Amino acid sequence: MKVLLVNGSPHAEGCTYTALMEISAVLNTEKIETELFQLGTRPLVGCTACKRCAGTGRCVFSDRVNDFLNLASDADGFIFGSPVHYAAASGAITSFMDRVFYADMQTGRTSFYLKPAAAVLSARRAGTTAAFDQLNKYFTLSEMPVISSQYWNMVHGATPEDVKQDLEGLQTMRTLGRNMAWFLKCKAAGEKAGVALPQKEDRIATNFIR
Repeated sequence: MKVLLVNGSPHAEGCTYTALMEISAVLNTEKIETELFQLGTRPLVGCTACKRCAGTGRCVFSDRVNDFLNLASDADGFIFGSPVHYAAASGAITSFMDRVFYADMQTGRTSFYLKPAAAVLSARRAGTTAAFDQLNKYFTLSEMPVISSQYWNMVHGATPEDVKQDLEGLQTMRTLGRNMAWFLKCKAAGEKAGVALPQKEDRIATNFIR
């Protein structure tokens, strides 16, 4: 089993990275492989709703979004981490997730369906709960089980050294890692026992203005 950890911070080894690594260590202890996916500092174009992805399965803009989509189908779970910018997730991860999840939706929801996901936020002080709500909406729209912890998934600090002093935040990350591992193992056991996936209905889209 494998979990993809997405670092939506421009800092390769900053506060968000520190939180993700706390989770990664627990997952590895639970014999679950992890891979860190770093968004980096290069600009990411926002989604233009051109719907070209519906025919190709990939975004028309060739960048880190397509690199991630190449990995997503083989992953068993996902954790998306972001710093808080003005009480919201970073601009980079927002553009990234808009395009990733839109492409998946246009191609029939194949990469994320019923795979567990979690959002992790880091902030110096405030805005974490608003950003947490923002990222969780991607998961619930994609029929992904949302993995929770003993508290909302957040750490506090202006530097990695500060985050390492946030003992409750780090414990929240470790609990999240254990809960993710438990869910993945239960899902695998269910599949082995022959538990069928839920019956799918044809999607109904209702427009309010005609």
